Amino acid sequence: MFLVKQLNRQNSPTVLFLTRHLSSAASKLHNRYNFQPPLSLSPSPQNPNEPPTKPHTKKPKPEYKPPSSLDRTGKKPIRCTLPFDLRHSYTESNQAVRPIGLRGPKYSPFGPDRVDRQWTGVCAPAVDPKVKSLDGDEDPKLEEERKKKREHVQGDPLTNAERKAIVLQCERGKTKRQVNMGRDGLTHNMLSEIHNHWKYTEAVRIKCMGVPTVDMKNVCFQLEDKLFGKIIFRHGGTLILYRGRNYNPRKRPVIPIMLWKPHEPVYPRLIKTTIDGLSIEETKAMRKRGLAVPALTKLAKNGYYAHLVTMVRDAFLLSELVRIDCQGLERSDYKKIGCKLRDLVPCILVTFDKEQIVVWRGKDYKQLKDGYFLKDQESFDDDDDGGDLLMDEDKEHNNTSL
Repeated sequence: MFLVKQLNRQNSPTVLFLTRHLSSAASKLHNRYNFQPPLSLSPSPQNPNEPPTKPHTKKPKPEYKPPSSLDRTGKKPIRCTLPFDLRHSYTESNQAVRPIGLRGPKYSPFGPDRVDRQWTGVCAPAVDPKVKSLDGDEDPKLEEERKKKREHVQGDPLTNAERKAIVLQCERGKTKRQVNMGRDGLTHNMLSEIHNHWKYTEAVRIKCMGVPTVDMKNVCFQLEDKLFGKIIFRHGGTLILYRGRNYNPRKRPVIPIMLWKPHEPVYPRLIKTTIDGLSIEETKAMRKRGLAVPALTKLAKNGYYAHLVTMVRDAFLLSELVRIDCQGLERSDYKKIGCKLRDLVPCILVTFDKEQIVVWRGKDYKQLKDGYFLKDQESFDDDDDGGDLLMDEDKEHNNTSL
């Protein structure tokens, strides 16, 4: 290359001679041996105005995209045979109260075309998959079907010795299999989680905290009703749920998973502008007086509130207004607690201002005689049939007097 540059500077005819000689040599190779030079060696005239051509590069590989759980092309919807309406929460949703609207667009929390049930915005009814109303009515045959399935799965009742052995296996120091129930109560995805534990053990420990513990009767009923299990022990908010003698993990029910939390529907206001039977001035005076009443109790965050209903009923014997201090709790939590007190005590909600729950007993208040008391601890030394977890008020007083 250096020699060609020097020759080019000194004598240009010499360069022309060398190029002609090389071209003639290539022509002789072609004539004698049919030699075809490769494309990379063949001279190609280049335009000085054009940029030089870059070498051939391989195209980059497309980025890996994992299969999406929402891609249902060519797949049939999941057939769910659970004999009840699918809801986000089974303990915190009241079927008797009808919502007045939805906070956002109606979409299925299971994903598009994943379940063979139509999501109404509140639930996925088991009776009519194409229902278009906000809330579906439950078929009375579903309750009978749930009862038959539960009896088949449970089989013969446990003896006291068997129950004691299972409870000892579920102690905190011997197993870590525990399901925590928080402010949303018994959610739909918890059903699948409990069945996953039942695959390896006969019973699972459930820890209940926060809002659902106000009505432990409903929590125990929903666990046994939706999972076809049996509560064999309870101490405060800790439950032990037994799966049953005839439970087969391979034949567990198909439970579709909720991929998103659905929007909470809009319900009627809990506190109205004026309380029924009172004027505006009387309502304002009652709210001001209720905030000045000494607090009955202060609720801890994620605490155990099973005795709250009994405390409010007893307080109404001495005072017509009761205040419960809820500082530190979420606003949605103490609103749910106030709604439960309104239905269980019963009472009239006055205000939620300043993180307080103020309730009024009403003008014609009469203490309920048919109320129930939930025992603080249910031991395994009961009858073979298990008995009821709930005690009537008269039985509770008789037991405490002994």
